[in-house]
Amino acid sequence: MGFWGHLKTITKHRNKVIFYCYKTGIFFQGLRHDLSKYSPVEFFRGVRYYQGTRSPNEKERELFGYSSAWLHHKGRNKHHFEYWVDVNPKTKLYEPVEMPVKYVAEMFCDRVAASKIYKGENYTNSSALEYFENGNAARQMHPKTAELLREWLKMLTEQGEDKTFNHIKKVVKESKKK
Repeated sequence: MGFWGHLKTITKHRNKVIFYCYKTGIFFQGLRHDLSKYSPVEFFRGVRYYQGTRSPNEKERELFGYSSAWLHHKGRNKHHFEYWVDVNPKTKLYEPVEMPVKYVAEMFCDRVAASKIYKGENYTNSSALEYFENGNAARQMHPKTAELLREWLKMLTEQGEDKTFNHIKKVVKESKKK
């Protein structure tokens, strides 16, 4: 079940993200979403640790203290906040960098799609916000990135998909003018 289950899960997820990216005005960016998950280092780790209810990276992390698939993935996909860490020239320390709006939009699409895939019929419009609030990602992101993502996740919870995707599309369009 691991091979076919993992392939089905990542492809179903990717297709949802592409659709959501289309709704937010970043369709071509969405077409490139998570292509590295089909690379051997990520794909076969995913097959090995596939469970169907959460990311295989979590299982690999439990077993080894890190996920080699994740280390490969985050360095190649700009919609992950972990990609946006660099050395501050003043402090000489690694610090989060504010993400461009188009990648925050893709991260939003990614989180909503992942929540729908893993929660299944238990998904609600607050699922992605709950996952965000219960995790520690916000503390590791640039404050402005975390604030923008939280704003959109709250909007999804309170106003639904249509209004939220339309709003994000406008914000992305405005950011391209700058």
